[in-house]
Amino acid sequence: MQHSPRLDTARLVLRPPKLSDFDAYAAYWREPEVVRYISAAPVLREEAWEKLLRQVGLWELLGFGFFAVEDKASGCFVGSVGFQDLRRDLQPSIEGTLEAGWGLRPEYQGKGYAAEALQAALTWAGGAFPQLDYSCIIDPCNMASLRLAGRLGFIEDVRSTYHGKLVVILRRLRPSQGGPARSST
Repeated sequence: MQHSPRLDTARLVLRPPKLSDFDAYAAYWREPEVVRYISAAPVLREEAWEKLLRQVGLWELLGFGFFAVEDKASGCFVGSVGFQDLRRDLQPSIEGTLEAGWGLRPEYQGKGYAAEALQAALTWAGGAFPQLDYSCIIDPCNMASLRLAGRLGFIEDVRSTYHGKLVVILRRLRPSQGGPARSST
């Protein structure tokens, strides 16, 4: 098992989620701009709790998960970024890949924070899990996330349906298989 590291960027700290994050995490999942392309409705407090527990469990069982992202200047919770393997009932399957995901509070969106955080997470994952490819699933209407994924080396693989919704499945190969060794933002 691998424990979540702390990653520092110019403006952010990526660190393991902790119990004291819960109130900020629950508020984050209630933001319509955060869930617009994920669940279409704000997440209830108990569902946010389940999400937080899932992230802690992913780190414990798989050695990767989502980082809590903090603004270095203020110490405020900004959002989360990281990887998961949720064994989704999705075709084609993305099991066995590092499924990348990211989300930020509305006041941090559109300012390069997601790219900064995701680049740091990808760099860490490339060293920690060099044998794994990457994937992500994005709502086709989420143009900002599709552009960011493209800038970081993700390429559209296929469009599929997940829970009755159209999604874009993107993939990014690990460097040893021809993927980007270092992405530019």
